[in-house]
Amino acid sequence: MGVGVLGAGHYAPENVVTNKELEKIVDTTDEWIRTRTGIEERRIATDDEDTSDMAYKAAVTALKDAGTKAEDLDLILVATVTPDTPFPSVSCMLQERLGASKAAAMDLGAACAGFMYAMITAQQYIETGAYDNILIIGVDKLSKIINWSDRNTCVLLGDGAGAAVLGKVSPEKGILSFELGADGSGGKELFQNNETGYLEMNGREVYKFAVRQMPQSTANVVEKAGLKKEDVDFLVPHQANIRIMNAARERIGISEDKMAKVIQWYGNNSSASIPIALSESLQQGKIKDEDIVVLVGFGGGLTWGAVALRWGK
Repeated sequence: MGVGVLGAGHYAPENVVTNKELEKIVDTTDEWIRTRTGIEERRIATDDEDTSDMAYKAAVTALKDAGTKAEDLDLILVATVTPDTPFPSVSCMLQERLGASKAAAMDLGAACAGFMYAMITAQQYIETGAYDNILIIGVDKLSKIINWSDRNTCVLLGDGAGAAVLGKVSPEKGILSFELGADGSGGKELFQNNETGYLEMNGREVYKFAVRQMPQSTANVVEKAGLKKEDVDFLVPHQANIRIMNAARERIGISEDKMAKVIQWYGNNSSASIPIALSESLQQGKIKDEDIVVLVGFGGGLTWGAVALRWGK
């Protein structure tokens, strides 16, 4: 059997913050943000809506889409760098709230690449026969670690959650290849400052890393799967910056209409970015059965990950 996505879902807070609104609190402009990043607005959670709340709503949608009951889950993996509390984990909170009584639960942290790490971790458990049904979630409430006076970061980020249920699919479908990587020497370029609690980023260095790594990882998983770049039907990149996304798209030579692009509505949602983009694309009918789909992302750590899969059950 193969290992693939049985269902997906996402959630974003109702509160919309536009570029025009940010102009009032930080030295920036709507035109600068749109032309440099592709972002027009982002969602920001209220004080009484935490990471686990967003994760729960995305999880419920994904389970419904997969036709999987919470009590049938074997494992819950939550990728986040902004948990409600250091412990209990968001995954344990979710296990109780969903009623997934037999599921093991753990959080993992790989920043914006977290969902890719969760997906590949889930694949290993299913391929070994240890588990059948695994819920994976990428979720972050970045607004609680944003310095709203830092125009280098506050204009980029938003809150949200995306989820998927992984399980056994037909032998010719599901995950065909993957790549995970890390470069700890780059940790100083994107991190949470322990003294201030705020996220800090060396934008120039992160951009240089991303425009190199995302296209390379995309090409790598296509080659590992025994495919040619012409075989790729759809690309779901981390929604960090439209210029970085286009660099990955151009590397494999696909048109813009074959790339998931939701950055204009959500901004960068860290680990939630890829699953939100995936869920939106599925809802819009952009991904069809038998399509070759590539998911690729990068994040703090520095980390990166990519997956090539043949869509369907």
